[in-house]
Amino acid sequence: MCGLVGMVASNNVAPDIYDALTVLQHRGQDAAGIMTCEGGRFSLRKSEGLVRDVFRQQHMQRLEGSIGIGHVRYPTAGSSGPALAQPFYVNSPYGIALAHNGNLTNAEQLGRELFQDDLRHLNTDSDSEVLLNIFAHELQIQGKLSPVADDIFKAVEAVHRRCSGGYAAVGLIVNYGVVGFRDPMGIRPLVVGERVGPGGKKDYMIASESVALDVLGFSMLGDVAPGEAVFIDMQGKLHRRQCAEAPMLRPCIFEHVYFARPDSLMDSISVYKTRMRQGATLANKIRRERPDLNIDVVIPIPDTSRIAAQSMAYELDIKFREGFMKNRYIGRTFIMPGQSERKKSVRQKLNPVPLEFEGKDVMLVDDSIVRGTTCRQIIQMARDAGARNVYFASAAPPVRFPNVYGIDMPSASELIAHGRTVDEVCKKIGADWLVYQDLDDLIRCSADGNDDIEGFDCSVFSGEYITGDVDQQYLDHIENQRNDEAQSMKRAAQQEEGAVVGIHNNA
Repeated sequence: MCGLVGMVASNNVAPDIYDALTVLQHRGQDAAGIMTCEGGRFSLRKSEGLVRDVFRQQHMQRLEGSIGIGHVRYPTAGSSGPALAQPFYVNSPYGIALAHNGNLTNAEQLGRELFQDDLRHLNTDSDSEVLLNIFAHELQIQGKLSPVADDIFKAVEAVHRRCSGGYAAVGLIVNYGVVGFRDPMGIRPLVVGERVGPGGKKDYMIASESVALDVLGFSMLGDVAPGEAVFIDMQGKLHRRQCAEAPMLRPCIFEHVYFARPDSLMDSISVYKTRMRQGATLANKIRRERPDLNIDVVIPIPDTSRIAAQSMAYELDIKFREGFMKNRYIGRTFIMPGQSERKKSVRQKLNPVPLEFEGKDVMLVDDSIVRGTTCRQIIQMARDAGARNVYFASAAPPVRFPNVYGIDMPSASELIAHGRTVDEVCKKIGADWLVYQDLDDLIRCSADGNDDIEGFDCSVFSGEYITGDVDQQYLDHIENQRNDEAQSMKRAAQQEEGAVVGIHNNA
């Protein structure tokens, strides 16, 4: 999962892109990058680390220009490391930079086509570089010295024909403008907004979440539709066109569960209200299945489950308390690369308040259960703090299948619910009782408010992959790429190699 920003304004855009990336930091903590354009020249700064660590004053002073794009990353396909930081760049045609959120399920096939047919070289194993080269090639074969919006839209149409998977992207074309586009099923999110700049000229921003627009004073024009492309030219004119043959709105439901900030709108649906509904439906399920269950207090596991836990406590008429204090300077454990790092991080990240646990029957609420290692440790922490009984509620259904559209969930064998019943998972995590959200309820929670949604990508819960091109052979392939052993080997190889060539660091 990654965060994207693209901007065309009447003044220097780098400070605003920096602020927007800071707001989107929850979408990726592996690397960050900003590229701007001034007078036909790119300026780039990208590196591993958080936004605040990657960009210093001397970097910001060099990022000149009224158009630019930015990216925050954690790895979903390929390796991690400095050479994988985005945006990526190709010099032909025109000079194009691109930042990408998502995952191409046919990236290997496209990589072969780019080399054998399009005569293009790929420098990394990132599908984002594949996407950039596909777009660049399709723009180049039109043979225009000065492309217009129609040429750019034709290139996006070809991207949709050739690429499969979930993707949202922002691109910068030297001297011509910024383009943003979204896959034909709208799996990955993208929004566009405007504000009045100096002299009354309109500024435009494309971003992964509406919250990035809010904090910078942009009014939201709406979501980029599935299959749609948005192009803002150097004169500040906005162009929009549907570029897919049969678009349908099937967004990733895990955005509502975990990734998106609650103050964002996703496809015109409030993430905050979605999570409130998740808590209410969980409360109803508890009433149905365990009407006599004694619960003294409902406690969220910070931060993403707080809204659902508050709603659950309200519906059950039970006290809501903050039983865990969070260290704000530790990253999201879901994104931590190795099992040992994740275990260590949980203890550094959360500390219980014994007063809220001693002698009580406690209902802990989390957004989801993925590997199960985190919630197992947290349940033990609650017991160590004096809880009499520890119940556990997941605002999402059991995660039993890997994600292939841009969320780097572990391999199937490392998902605690894969091949296990709810009772078996309950025993494995050490809870006295475990309740999961029903998938039908989660879909209703997420769809309420937008009649245009034709469904969701629920593949991590159902095993049904909506692009229709994911088979067992593909799943076996990503299993070998994603398991902790493979990731450890990759990190060891990168450390042994030391510095990686192929990145302009602008230090």
